[in-house]
Amino acid sequence: MQKAVHRAVRELQAGEGELTVPAVAARAGVTPSTIYRRWGTLSQLLSDVALEKLRPETAPVDTGSLKGDLILWLEQYVEEMASAPGRAMIRDILRETLPGNASQCSAFTYGQIEHIHARALDRGELPPPAELLLERVIAPLMYRILFTPAPPTAEEARRLLDEVLTYPLGEGNTDATANK
Repeated sequence: MQKAVHRAVRELQAGEGELTVPAVAARAGVTPSTIYRRWGTLSQLLSDVALEKLRPETAPVDTGSLKGDLILWLEQYVEEMASAPGRAMIRDILRETLPGNASQCSAFTYGQIEHIHARALDRGELPPPAELLLERVIAPLMYRILFTPAPPTAEEARRLLDEVLTYPLGEGNTDATANK
């Protein structure tokens, strides 16, 4: 049922009809009460569909270096999130009154960064903490994506990343890129 309802939402979002709970229900072959019981509101349903689209399907590409992995992943992240459909998905997730899907979206991003982090450690590199990348790279990019008319560029993302990669990581280590 969930797949049918999600498919109906995506079809209606593509301009194939009015996006209402009754229209989604009719297209999915369920009753409107089924949708209301499962999702509560149209906003929560849209948030659920958007979250499913944002779920990573694969691990980040391994370029052979921490910096290369992060640059490639970040460029793809910015391109996807800053696109018109990406912005719409983020807004759908944030429109939900319960924080669950927004937290899950954050967990997807954190998981991708953690995957890159673990791979870097396996190669003997010293990656910055995932939290630092979220706070100093992802957060400013997401702010630009959501609240400014011009989305961030790949160059801006690389500049933020370079600032984090040269951030002191602890006693005796002043450069996260020192092992490259």
